[in-house]
Amino acid sequence: MKSYEQKVFSFPDTDGVSEATCLYIEKLSQEYIAETGRFTIAFSGGSLPKTVSKYLVNSKKVDFTKWLVFFADERCVPLDDAESNYLLVKNEFFDKLPKDNCVPPQNIFPINASLVSSSEEAANDYEDSLLKAFVGKETLRYPQFDLLLLGMGPDGHTCSLFPGFPQIQETGVWVTSIDNSPKPPPSRITLTLPVLNDAHNVAFVNCGDQKAQVVKEILQENSTKYPAGMVKPRRGNLYWFMDDKSSSLLDRAVISDFPHKL
Repeated sequence: MKSYEQKVFSFPDTDGVSEATCLYIEKLSQEYIAETGRFTIAFSGGSLPKTVSKYLVNSKKVDFTKWLVFFADERCVPLDDAESNYLLVKNEFFDKLPKDNCVPPQNIFPINASLVSSSEEAANDYEDSLLKAFVGKETLRYPQFDLLLLGMGPDGHTCSLFPGFPQIQETGVWVTSIDNSPKPPPSRITLTLPVLNDAHNVAFVNCGDQKAQVVKEILQENSTKYPAGMVKPRRGNLYWFMDDKSSSLLDRAVISDFPHKL
């Protein structure tokens, strides 16, 4: 039976985080494309796309034409709105890939811009998109992404799953909606926790000392009071990529050495 890993990595600065995540994604992409002919990946927003993309967009080891790119959560705004996670990933990632090795437009799955006035309809539509993309590929109750790239807020939220909000209890759907987000804009859609926990690989990418206390509670004290601490893949790998500011309150024993030759 395959054994799964859960490891924490820390680097002196965000550049180190960018380099390491590039090596990690290169390896995963090569493995899954060789095995299945495609690589299913979901991005969250915030600072993550810029951090992850810094070295990745220049990679010569990744066949981006075989990628299927989804969004772990999205704001219910037009695709060209400054608050759009899609626009952020487009600017930092899609637009910087070489024209002869880019993600095909049909392999990019943004929110349906015509439905952003209703978060519930947008969530249902996005779940339909996942059903179509994963049908015939998965026989499990939830879709199994090859990789979920997640961030975490200082309050411990991940995707658009916020502490104390009912969305963290949702188990009946793959995508749910929220209209009273404590962070603007208020209306969003998000993957649910069961989907996060069925992924083959989950990588948290976190930088900044404002997250250090929550990081300590999750990784050292095993706290599950934060949504990010509830992400525990049932049969997948869980890695944390952080700068030393974000991991500053952790005991060094919690942190693993990163194998730069993956």
